[in-house]
Amino acid sequence: MDLIGILLEKKRIAAVLPHVRGKLLDFGCGANHLVREYRNGVGVDVYDWGDVDCLVKDTSHLPFDDRTFMTISIIAALNHITNREAVLKECDRLLMDSGRLIITMIPPFISSVWHKIRSPWDVDQKKRGMNAGEVYGMTFEQINSLCVQTGFVLYHQEKFMLGINSLYIFKK
Repeated sequence: MDLIGILLEKKRIAAVLPHVRGKLLDFGCGANHLVREYRNGVGVDVYDWGDVDCLVKDTSHLPFDDRTFMTISIIAALNHITNREAVLKECDRLLMDSGRLIITMIPPFISSVWHKIRSPWDVDQKKRGMNAGEVYGMTFEQINSLCVQTGFVLYHQEKFMLGINSLYIFKK
């Protein structure tokens, strides 16, 4: 069991939950703990972690109607999405006009060091690994630029987990 991974996931969920409104769509949901705790949403992933609501080959084409969700989250996962711009355009299609996009991320250097240290215990690295196009973390500038290109505006930003992690909330 990966106790550190479980603790970190709980901290991310605790940081995100106060900002979730209405029906939630969680991209890269993993074991789907955010959706299960929130109790009103759908978890989507390209890898079957055992409790994914919607397993797909490509998260840039999802089987939901336009403007279905009030909140879309991408928690510690945007860096693992290789077609980031297409996925963020899909977020724009699926998000209600008054909705919010929540992203959490750690910076690249910390991510690469952290992944190396944790590789013997990290379930994600053991089961799935890193694919071509994935990166270790992302900077604020990278995330903001992608979001602006796809129609989003930064609404709120805060640090959590000793200031290492960042939470970003974007609106249309």
